[in-house]
Amino acid sequence: MDKANFQSKEEKVHYVFEHIAKRYDLMNSLLSAGFHKRWRKITMRKMNVQPGQSAIDVCSGTGDWAISLAQAVGPTGKVVGLDFSQEMLRYSYPKIEAAGVQKQTSMIHGNAMELPYEDNTFHFATNGFALRNVPDVRTVLAEMKRVVKPGGLVVALELNKPVWKPFRALYFFYFYKILPIIGNLASRDGISYSWLPESLTHFPDQQALKNIFEDVGLEDVQVTNFFGGICALHIGRKPQA
Repeated sequence: MDKANFQSKEEKVHYVFEHIAKRYDLMNSLLSAGFHKRWRKITMRKMNVQPGQSAIDVCSGTGDWAISLAQAVGPTGKVVGLDFSQEMLRYSYPKIEAAGVQKQTSMIHGNAMELPYEDNTFHFATNGFALRNVPDVRTVLAEMKRVVKPGGLVVALELNKPVWKPFRALYFFYFYKILPIIGNLASRDGISYSWLPESLTHFPDQQALKNIFEDVGLEDVQVTNFFGGICALHIGRKPQA
């Protein structure tokens, strides 16, 4: 499929993730030097997930964060991983079985813009390295806020723009010039990893994303930058009823 044939961002993103699913985990580790796992562990500590709680991992992909959440909530808890790519979900199933968390984990095909759950269902709603890919960030965050319980947390871990300008220039050269070449060679696809820099270009920076968290009604929004801001963690709390 030629780039010109994509009718919408959603259509292009769906194409990308259907085509990179097989190599998604390997490429994530290579392109982040494994730091995405460390950032997620730090995030989990900040969330302080307890046994018996519940969570939805929105845009869950191959299920890494869903598995971490399932291990934290234990067999008495509940975790849902939702993604719109059936191919990405397919690669999550053997990982969930290997982790031994089948009992408390459900992976479902769904739309992040219209979460198929009632208000106030989960203690946590997470999104890891996928908020750049959704059609509308505000709508997805509002949906995540809707389905968490009063006092629950909405959490986004995402690539972002370095805050130190000299480092930003160097990082952007790597991100826009080098990374797509590496990714596309590894994925054997001339489109998929070209999407990475394209997805970051118009994504809100740390402060702008914090503002969106607050605009949708989340409070006590905390922002943590990793590696000078190449990755940023945003955590907001749904107000108590």
